[in-house]
Amino acid sequence: MRDLEELRQSVLATPDPPVATSVFWVHHGTRLAGGDVTYLNQYVLVRIGRAFGACAFEAGELDPAICADLSGRPLPDLLHGPAPIRLAALDAYLGQARPHREDPRAEAVTLPQGTPEERAVARDRAIAGLLPDPENRRVALIGVVNPLVAAIRERGGECLPCDLNLRRTQWGDEVHTDMEDVLAKADAVVATGMTLGNGSFDHILRRCREREIPFVVYAQSGSAVARAFLGSGVTAVSAEPFPFSQFSAEPTTLYRYREEAEE
Repeated sequence: MRDLEELRQSVLATPDPPVATSVFWVHHGTRLAGGDVTYLNQYVLVRIGRAFGACAFEAGELDPAICADLSGRPLPDLLHGPAPIRLAALDAYLGQARPHREDPRAEAVTLPQGTPEERAVARDRAIAGLLPDPENRRVALIGVVNPLVAAIRERGGECLPCDLNLRRTQWGDEVHTDMEDVLAKADAVVATGMTLGNGSFDHILRRCREREIPFVVYAQSGSAVARAFLGSGVTAVSAEPFPFSQFSAEPTTLYRYREEAEE
């Protein structure tokens, strides 16, 4: 798969497209213990059959009233909608066609029962575990959450944080706002699934292909969409379909994928 538009066009060409049973949105705020940042996330969600697709979006980017307009509409209507709706609809379609729990490539990882902090640490250590030999390497982190910064450092990597909304990490490290600053010098890239919805994923994918460096996607947004690029520039995916880990204190599952080694 070359880029997101090629994937969208391939799904649009599907005969007898399904209907989006429901479209809804969630606004969620979190401040982890010991941190000084409140993460404010808005998600639009699409249900098709047995799967939910998700995309995080920035405040003011999407009018929640669109959910009522699109619920019960055919998939192509959503795939011609605003970018977050397109991504959530693609995610739902691909998740319905091939659920993560049934994908033989997926490694199921159970996040333990616990506090938000305990579960965030477990999740981000699982993500960092997808990096190939990060010790003494520079790892661009595009989409900063503090436990993931810590998990990369625990594995010996030098974290190069980049985020549109955060200016400093919990430890006072400067956070870049221009991702090219970190893409140009990184030995590996870890990026949030939010890049799939905000238009930056294709550029990151292209730069990682050009530089032939590992590209790991940790995805709540577009988890099945990120999986579609495994082996086509994406080397590993942490897929966390809805409902997300932060919405429960009970054990939940994420699915890790790694690019298959060539024979």
